[in-house]
Amino acid sequence: MREELHVAVVGATGAVGIEMLETLEKRNFPIGKLTPLASARSAGKTLPFRGEEIAVQELTKDSFDGVDIALFSAGGGISKEFAPAAVEAGAVVVDNSSAFRMDDSVPLVVPEINAADVARHKGIIANPNCSTIVTVMALYPLHQAFGVKRIFASTYQAVSGSGAMGIAELKRQVDEINEGREVSREVYPHQIAFNVLPHVDVFLDNGYTNEEMKMVHESRKIMGLPDFQASVTCVRVPVYRAHSIAVSAEFEKPVSVERARESINAAPGIDLNDDVTSNGYPLPLESAGQDNCQVGRIRRDCAMENGLSFWVVGDQLLKGAALNTVQIAEEVAKL
Repeated sequence: MREELHVAVVGATGAVGIEMLETLEKRNFPIGKLTPLASARSAGKTLPFRGEEIAVQELTKDSFDGVDIALFSAGGGISKEFAPAAVEAGAVVVDNSSAFRMDDSVPLVVPEINAADVARHKGIIANPNCSTIVTVMALYPLHQAFGVKRIFASTYQAVSGSGAMGIAELKRQVDEINEGREVSREVYPHQIAFNVLPHVDVFLDNGYTNEEMKMVHESRKIMGLPDFQASVTCVRVPVYRAHSIAVSAEFEKPVSVERARESINAAPGIDLNDDVTSNGYPLPLESAGQDNCQVGRIRRDCAMENGLSFWVVGDQLLKGAALNTVQIAEEVAKL
């Protein structure tokens, strides 16, 4: 792995940006120089990194001189505007937004699944959607064993998936309800406290949301399965951190619960937590802050042939965003 790289983090003061900095430090990424970038209103703030306070700089198109790798997590509009400037300056961009995910010339990477795709980048590599990453972390080992055809899935997505404002909204609403005050709404169209909303992202003409269709299109690209099918319902739940997904999957080959567990146990980045006799199964409360995803409740699906049902949980700020982005950067550093 190359040493003494100049790394820029775009959106460094956001929820995912902060996680990126912590992950870079935790994994001892070979950084010689770190440049945190954010909007003008955040410029001048400092962020801790390796025992020092690093000043945040204002993001401009001239911010990438000498940068080797630029990690973007500031929204699709910012990525579309500034990522080309970073590439032109000689940086490799790892983008956490949806801006480039379905571009045929841009690899969409989960390193445990398709790390080799990093080598064909043309300056930009895309990080998949958080719920897609968590799902395929469990699905891909099972695909390798049985050959997946299609899934039916429901997500249970934490409010931190909406950023710091989502967390603040849940906290505020809980306080408002406990104090007998009127519940205020800013982030979500309905009250999220003590409620669930079958609505993540915008609705499309087909009745699905954009978030739900991401699972279909991104999974196909990551796993190299153009015929893969998925029917997904994405739900926002009053959980602060870590996404959960209930999946029923149909496979080409006859399935075995025992072999499914063996496949999960042998796969990197995911842990088996499946002992229902002692109430052992993945929980978002326990997965929050953990690098690995967890899968449990593995059982034969009783509604379709060659089917397995399972429950997978992962920290969407880590494996679903910051950690996966840094892992991609580690693959770039090997080139």
